[in-house]
Amino acid sequence: MAMENWKNTALLVIDMQKDFVTPGSPVCVHGSQSIVPSVIKAVDIARLRGILVVWVVREHDSLGRDVELFRRHMYSGKKTDPLVKGSKGAELVDGLVITGNDYKLVKTRFSAFFGTNLHSILQAAEVKKLVVVGVQTPNCIRQTVFDAVELDYQSVTVIVDATAAGSPEVHVANIVDMKNIGVATPTLQEWCESGA
Repeated sequence: MAMENWKNTALLVIDMQKDFVTPGSPVCVHGSQSIVPSVIKAVDIARLRGILVVWVVREHDSLGRDVELFRRHMYSGKKTDPLVKGSKGAELVDGLVITGNDYKLVKTRFSAFFGTNLHSILQAAEVKKLVVVGVQTPNCIRQTVFDAVELDYQSVTVIVDATAAGSPEVHVANIVDMKNIGVATPTLQEWCESGA
């Protein structure tokens, strides 16, 4: 698999947590369940290629003090509120596991770069190329990708069938917007077959 071609690459797995994937959760993304197998495969391929896997997750204070203003009404101090640190809903979905040299990054806003040390971690690992999977395309995926482009990462890739939004139309529209700023948008199969 020409691991040398992938040594400066990181896979960002964004918000693949139970509260975002489980039907009935107030923050469930409707298309998210269908991409779980693709995200699992992307992680497996990344590990085979020696790619750094960064798990980008949301974990919030039970009182919602670190949540965007428009979501604070969802928080009442209960462990059952969405994505509360240490809750079942904040866990990764079944089939996804943090192992070995993976890195877990906690964020409280859409972009994985906003108010976090992600850029420093990636620079320390000499990462120049990013591959992004997860949810949700118009929010956390898009904001992270736009920030990565602005930070001059050499290449940014969004795997189109390992990312999802609340509707296919919203997903496609955001993929087109990202493609228009130079982001690569392969399918998982295309990415698996690519050499770099």
